[in-house]
Amino acid sequence: MNRKLIAAVGVAGMLMSVAACGGDDDNGGEKTGADGYKGQTLTVWAMDGSTPPGWTKDLTAAFEKKTKAKLKFETQQWTGIQQKITTSLSEDNPPDVIEVGNTQTPAYAATGGLADLSDLKSEIGADWTEALNESAVYDGKQYAAPWYFANRVVVYNKKVWADAGIKDTPKTRAEFFDALKAIDKKTDAEPIYLPGQNWYFFDGLTIGQGADLVKKEGDKYVSNLADPKVGKAMETYKEFQSYSKAPKDKDEATPQQAEVFAKGNVGAFIGMGWEAGTAIAANKKIEKDIGYFTIPGETAEKPEGVFLGGSNFAVAAGSKKQELAKEFLKLALSDKFEGALAKENGVIPNKESLQTNLKGNGAAEAAAPAAAGGGTTPLIPEWAAVENDPNPIKAYMTAVLKGKSPAAAAKQVEGEINKRLAQSS
Repeated sequence: MNRKLIAAVGVAGMLMSVAACGGDDDNGGEKTGADGYKGQTLTVWAMDGSTPPGWTKDLTAAFEKKTKAKLKFETQQWTGIQQKITTSLSEDNPPDVIEVGNTQTPAYAATGGLADLSDLKSEIGADWTEALNESAVYDGKQYAAPWYFANRVVVYNKKVWADAGIKDTPKTRAEFFDALKAIDKKTDAEPIYLPGQNWYFFDGLTIGQGADLVKKEGDKYVSNLADPKVGKAMETYKEFQSYSKAPKDKDEATPQQAEVFAKGNVGAFIGMGWEAGTAIAANKKIEKDIGYFTIPGETAEKPEGVFLGGSNFAVAAGSKKQELAKEFLKLALSDKFEGALAKENGVIPNKESLQTNLKGNGAAEAAAPAAAGGGTTPLIPEWAAVENDPNPIKAYMTAVLKGKSPAAAAKQVEGEINKRLAQSS
């Protein structure tokens, strides 16, 4: 999968309010007859790396055969995309279908820029994985359709684990800690590289505890970091981090954790599957030693909670090609094309039955079991401002790792979080 794509999915940005306006149309409006939608062109904005050439070619052929209309993909870059989409949704001729980051979807929906797709959900979405569809729903309505997703796994060094006498990958969190202890005692390797501010992993631990980072008080959202469940998630993170020499005040990109792992003296790290490619680029000799497994949860039956980064497909409310756009979505999200995308890009498809397409892709196979129990950051428009640098969640994590109790650390940053939530309301 494209590194830039996975690095960007799930990153929310500040969005301006937009009002959906009428769009243009090749023939003055959506009309069908014996020739279907002949003479019309459907424009789809897709992000760089999302649509592999073979998939795009086959889907275009199928769409044009079925509808008699033309299909035009326009590739977009993640940098600056929030503002570009915001602007486009307010113009007279918006793109008809837009790929949007899953955590960005509620903000676009709140402005009225996205069409209600509840009828499409009823028609083709009965078996969409619930955890993956949550981000496509806002205020009880279906404003997008889940497309593809990715989550973190454990990337480990098989040689280091063998040197520590570990034969099997862990199935529970306790077994994972036992493995890290064994590496610490029996080898010279750093058991796990985990910087103090890998906050999407922390968010996954929070999801695993059944907690959220915000709560509603009256008609506004406020910080929920003081929740004991959030504190428990942070204590689990702290235990993992105790086996690492990584800095407590840096994230996984400073330095790049995969490049640290590439040196061959680290037992594991928690990251995206594509990061293994970064490690191999830094040291080709390590490729033969890389393995993957699902982040274990408290019990073997349920993997750890994970942050689900990904993308949804949405239809611009201002497009006059609503029905044609839905015809596109029916094809793009069909088992044939959804399965093909999962196989070619190594991403988690929108329904569990299609995960068989991931066979042979070690990282994707390790990621898939956790998808059904995964989640996201809070799916509210107000959340976008919280993630802006300097991210107060990161400050909270570092404070706990340096000795503060979770409750004291929460109190230290909750004022800033509440301020940002209020400013975005």
